[in-house]
This record gives sequence, structure tokens and C-alpha cells, in this order.
Amino acid sequence: MYLLPAIDLKDGKCVRLKQGDMNQATVFGNDPAERAKSFAGQGAEWIHIVDLDGAFAGKPVNTRPVEDILKSVDVKIELGGGIRTLDSIERWLDKGVTRVILGTAALRDPEFVKSACQLFPDRVAVGIDAKDGFVAVEGWAETSAVTAVDLAREFESAGVCAIIYTDIARDGVLTGPNLPATVALAKSVSIPVIVSGGVSSLDDIRNCKARENDNIAGVIAGRAIYDGRFTVAQAVQTLKG
Repeated sequence: MYLLPAIDLKDGKCVRLKQGDMNQATVFGNDPAERAKSFAGQGAEWIHIVDLDGAFAGKPVNTRPVEDILKSVDVKIELGGGIRTLDSIERWLDKGVTRVILGTAALRDPEFVKSACQLFPDRVAVGIDAKDGFVAVEGWAETSAVTAVDLAREFESAGVCAIIYTDIARDGVLTGPNLPATVALAKSVSIPVIVSGGVSSLDDIRNCKARENDNIAGVIAGRAIYDGRFTVAQAVQTLKG
């Protein structure tokens, strides 16, 4: 199991949101590339990046900060937020992103995701953000009538390399991830699932590690790292232990 420390970008800065609310953004630095170098220096093999402005705009916005990160570190990068065309996917992969995350596009146009998987094998992940079990889209501004499990099953044989499952109610509030819902989703598909939202302590990291055999491949941590509740190095070591 691997750790994905998170860098969320808003106006070119590192921020953390509370429950996906852009009006509740706490700034944690003006230099995302330096933050990425710190994560890489502590042993992170992956970094999870979200272009928050892009998620709302429906197209990449924080292009320069992401490019700066790609030039600054030699680790695997997954990127989401506003990636909704094949050209956009190709551009980011060509720039060095390891895999792109499709969120709103996954719900709005599943065939697009399937086409992307065929064109870019093992380079497309799906982000499923849920509120009370139902998929939220457009930067979490809208909740659909589709359940997270049903959407995950839609891509079971499409070639999706990972599913990032976020419980919006847990995101940024440090109450622990929704492991029961995440594990239930992970058991419903064969696609590896990544835990996201609410990680607050090394105990949460250990609890995720304990579900590794339930198709849980990784865990994203954001605010807990920025608040100093644990370091990237400590989380990486915990997951390797």
C-alpha cells in the first residue's frame, strides 16, 4: 500500500478545503513545487494533485504550478481537476503526469472514460466523490442520483487503473476516513481503490493498511500532514511496516 500526500491548487497556492467548499479554503503555502520536493524528500513515491479551479471551470487552470511540480520532483504524479478531453489527457501525460483522474467526466460521459482507457492504457484513474453514497460532480457543487458503487461497476472492464474514493463529508475535517463505505466499494469491483478524505492520524493510516487485502491500494492524506499531525515519512513507514 502506498501513500499519496495531497497538493490541492487554488489560485496557484497550496490549499485545503473543508468538505469541498471553495469558500472554506485554508492556504498552506505559495510554492507548490517546494511542497512537492518536501514530500518526495520524505519518501513519498506518489503525489496526488488536484486543480481545484480547474474542477469548477471544466478545464485546466493551474497549469503552471503543476508543470513546476513535474520539473521539481522525480516521483509518480496523479492529477485531477478539469480534465475532460482526450487532448487534455494527452498533454498532461506527455508533460510527465503518471496518470490522470477523471471525475465529472466519468459520470457525465462514461464512454469518454472508456475511450481514454483504450488510448492510454494504465494511465487513467476515476475519481468518485460521494455525498451520502451518491456521486457529486462539478467540483462537488452538484450531487447526482447515481450511487458510488454503481458508477464504479460501470468501469469494471474498461481498463481504469485506480478508483479514488472520497467521502465529501469527511474531507478536510480530520474525523477519519469512511472506511466501511470505501471497503464496500472496493469489494464490489476488481479495480484497485484509494482511500481519500478525513485521514487525521497515524492510527487512520494503520486502519487503512489493515484493509489492504480488501482491494485497498493506497491512501491520500492532506490536511493532517499540513497540520503536523504526522509526517509523510512516518506515514510512508507505517504503510511499509
